[in-house]
Amino acid sequence: MSDFFKNKDLTRKQAENIINKTLLSKDDGELYLQDSVVESITLDDGKIKNTSYAKKYGMGLRGVIDDVVAYSHTNSISKKSLIDAAENINSTLKSFKSKKHDNSLRKSNEILYTDHNPIDAKSLKEKIKLLHRVDQYLRSKSSLVKQVTASINAEKKIIEIIKSGGATFSDSQPTTSFRASIMMQKGSKNTQGSYANGGRFLFDEYINENNWKKVCDEAFRQASMNLDAKKAPAGEMDVVLNNGWSGVLLHEAVGHTLEGDFLYKKSTLFHDKIGEQIANKQVTVIDQGNYQGGRRGSLNFDDEAEKTQRNILINRGKLVGFMHDRLSARLTKNKPTGNGRRQSYQYAPMPRMTNTFMMNGKYSREEMIKSVKKGIYVDALGGGSVDIVSGQFNFTVSNARVIENGELKENVKGATLIGSGSDVIKNISMVGNDLELDNGFGMCGKSGQTVQVGLGIPSCKVLMTVGGSKV
Repeated sequence: MSDFFKNKDLTRKQAENIINKTLLSKDDGELYLQDSVVESITLDDGKIKNTSYAKKYGMGLRGVIDDVVAYSHTNSISKKSLIDAAENINSTLKSFKSKKHDNSLRKSNEILYTDHNPIDAKSLKEKIKLLHRVDQYLRSKSSLVKQVTASINAEKKIIEIIKSGGATFSDSQPTTSFRASIMMQKGSKNTQGSYANGGRFLFDEYINENNWKKVCDEAFRQASMNLDAKKAPAGEMDVVLNNGWSGVLLHEAVGHTLEGDFLYKKSTLFHDKIGEQIANKQVTVIDQGNYQGGRRGSLNFDDEAEKTQRNILINRGKLVGFMHDRLSARLTKNKPTGNGRRQSYQYAPMPRMTNTFMMNGKYSREEMIKSVKKGIYVDALGGGSVDIVSGQFNFTVSNARVIENGELKENVKGATLIGSGSDVIKNISMVGNDLELDNGFGMCGKSGQTVQVGLGIPSCKVLMTVGGSKV
């Protein structure tokens, strides 16, 4: 762990005194300190394209009165910088009066990952050698492979949160990820495939030969599927979603609308639907920040030092909860759910997802496919755009197959999934028994902040609009 006050003109005791003097007259707040290093290495077309080693170091002080948030951050941890930050907070909030100072916290004793440095696990030379092996492995699979891009990213992030009264919470948050992307060419046709893995485990537990080859094989499979793909159909039809990464649709189109800041602002279409049936009774949706297994979205505590936990959002189709940080919980008379998150010390926290997934149903994927007269099977989803407030989305489909009379037919390309979160959650008619979480490479953006997340879904059958290239 980092000692943020070592060799500084600011002692821990002095920092605590400044924090107390500033925050005891506010409803809430904290000092957030960060010391992190990120290493990134990318190989492209047989050559190392770039290597980077970036450090982020600093602190942010937040004060809150009612629904007004004052935030000041600096990349210098010193007595003067903390005093300046405190003066900025006081100046912003001087015309507001605190109702009740709250420094209570629900503490957690869970340890979900080990304190290790994935950057130091292998030398730069060893990582570059591994990336060259990846390039050779993918090219050896077919002469149609024309370009290979592979990357390794590792982060060692240390944070400390100090509340009024001197309560201090420290955490070391390691992350490792590996990605492989390929381009294949057959005649005049080019196709692409990309896959990744990652998490908070030790470097060798994620980027060993068995795991990186699985990532490469999946990228190759995705690119190969589209070499002879036909144009996708279009229109409203039954769609069977593959398990795992297809949870990105649930995350984007539904998950964001259940974040607590949209609840107290009444800017989500679900703000007055608590207790109502919004989906088929087969549908249960969870957000779980203390999910075991080295998940990217798991945290020992959130970025306000609140306990992460398992939160049921939709229970058998009924909306039962939202995800809250301390601010949204207080304004809506709920309890914090451990979902206060921030990208770095430069940002104030807000309600964000952690690991969001749908629970298993009773159907096999084969049963769902057999029940479809005309539709598509989505093998792999790509990127997309979502209006967070309304839940309106448009997702590209990386790989898909036509379903006719209950049988999988030819591969198709160019499909998109179009709709809204309220419709898609309502139109899920069959939920599979094969829940799988993503492979550990999810990132989520909101209001200019990006955080690591996990997501997942069992195979599902849902009626929705498919935008394609053949009517």
